[in-house]
Amino acid sequence: MEMVTKMVMERPVVIYSKSLCCMSHTIKTLLCDFGANPAVYELDEISRGREIEQALLRIGCSPAVPAVFIGGELVGGANEVMSLHLNGSLIPMLKRAGALWV
Repeated sequence: MEMVTKMVMERPVVIYSKSLCCMSHTIKTLLCDFGANPAVYELDEISRGREIEQALLRIGCSPAVPAVFIGGELVGGANEVMSLHLNGSLIPMLKRAGALWV
């Protein structure tokens, strides 16, 4: 858990993903298309990825990926991010976190 907390505080937007997860790919593409430049951690490609995945499950990410943090706070998975996007809240949230300058 401490490792996750440290990692999400290093950048305005952090995505925990798996390289072959289509929902993770969709969320990464969406945020990158906005220009958010997220830190992406592919849990199936990094050391301690399984440990991080377990920590994400413990804090309420179900499924564990994609898990999106904006401004150090857990936003949720693909459904939550898409809901924020559709209701117009995602871009203002990214701006408040310092991920977008426009």
